[in-house]
Amino acid sequence: MRTVALGIVAMACLVAMAHGGNFFQDAEVSWGQGRGKIVDGGRGLDLTLDRSSGSGFQSKSEYLFGKIDMQIKLVPGNSAGTVTTFYLSSQGSTHDEIDFEFLGNVTGEPYTLHTNVFTQGQGQREQQFRLWFDPTQSFHTYSIIWNPQHVIFAVDGTPIRDFKNHEARGVAFPKSQPMRVYASLWNADDWATQGGRVKADWSKAPFVASFRDFNADACVWSNGAQRCPVGTMETVAAPAGGRRGGAGGWWNQELSDMSYRRMRWVQRKFMIYNYCTDAKRFPQGTPAECKLR
Repeated sequence: MRTVALGIVAMACLVAMAHGGNFFQDAEVSWGQGRGKIVDGGRGLDLTLDRSSGSGFQSKSEYLFGKIDMQIKLVPGNSAGTVTTFYLSSQGSTHDEIDFEFLGNVTGEPYTLHTNVFTQGQGQREQQFRLWFDPTQSFHTYSIIWNPQHVIFAVDGTPIRDFKNHEARGVAFPKSQPMRVYASLWNADDWATQGGRVKADWSKAPFVASFRDFNADACVWSNGAQRCPVGTMETVAAPAGGRRGGAGGWWNQELSDMSYRRMRWVQRKFMIYNYCTDAKRFPQGTPAECKLR
C-alpha cells in the first residue's frame, strides 16, 4: 500500500496542470476486448456491454485530492441488470474508494444512483438516490470533490452527499492513498435491478453508456511525489457553492449554508436508502460517523 503523510503532501506540492477533456491524453481503455472506444476526437468515450463482456477505462494518472468531473449519458431504454460506474480507487485489501454507481431498470422506471465510501478496505457506507431528471436523454455532470476534510458528491453542481473527515473521533478518512479514476459498464443482473429479480434483456444488447469531458483539477501522484495545480492550497475568496476555496475552489472547499440546504433538499426528496438509518443492518449501532454532525 502506497501512503503519504499529509505534511509531506503539502511540502511536495509542485506545479502541475489540471487535465481536462481529452481521453486520448488522460485515460486508457483497460478491459473489454474492443468494447470501449474513444470517440469525437478524444472528447468522448463509449463503453459497451453485450452477453459476452462489459468494458471499462481508467485514468493514466493517479491523484491524491482533487475535483474530478465526468459527463455521463446512461444506457437508455431497458437497462435492467446493467451497472454503469464512475469512481476513484486505490489498490489492495486496505484500499480507499469513492463510488458513483448507476443501477439500471426496466423501461419507464428510474435508475438508482448508488454512492459509497471505502476507507482502509471498509465500505458499507451506502446512500442511494433517485435522480430528478432522465439521465439517458442527455449528458449530466457527476463530480467528486476530495480534499483533506471532505468528500463531496455532486450532480450538475448540486451536492448530494458530504462525507466529512472525523478522524479525531476515530472514523477513518481517505487521505493517504493515491487513487485512479475508473469507469465501467457491466452485467450485474444477479443483484442490480429489484434485488436481481429482473434480468438483463440481451435482445436489447449491445448496451452503451457514453462519457465525455473528463476533467481532473487535481494533485497528480507520480514517482513518489505529488504535483498540484498552482495555488491549490491557498485560501481565497469562496466560489459559488463553497465556503472557502483555493485554485478551482476544491482544496479547502466545504458546503456553504446555501449548498448545505440544497443537499438536504435532495436527500429529503430523492434519497431512497441511507446506511445511517438502517438499524436492522447495524443491530449493535450505526457507524460512528452517523452520530456526528
